[in-house]
Amino acid sequence: MDDSSEEPARRLGAVVPKRHARRAVTRSLLKRQIYAAGGRHAAELARGLWIVRLRAPFDRGRFVSAASPALRALARAELDELFHAACRSGPP
Repeated sequence: MDDSSEEPARRLGAVVPKRHARRAVTRSLLKRQIYAAGGRHAAELARGLWIVRLRAPFDRGRFVSAASPALRALARAELDELFHAACRSGPP
C-alpha cells in the first residue's frame, strides 16, 4: 500500500551543543523551552521535520543560574520570534 498521499507528521528536534551550554541542567532547560515553544506554535507550523539548534553560547556572566527567570524569558522571546518567522516562511 502506498502511503505517499498522506501528509507527513510534524516533528520537532532540539540540538543544544555542550560547547555552547556546558552544564546539563542548562541544556535541558533550553531543550524544554524549545519543545514548549514548538507546542505553542504547532498549529501554525507546516508539517515536516523542524530542527532548532543553539548556534552561539549565551553570556554565563549574565545568566549565572540555568533556572534564572532572565534566561527563561530571553529563551522564550527568541524562540517565539524564531517560530513566528518559520510559520510565515514555511518549510525550506
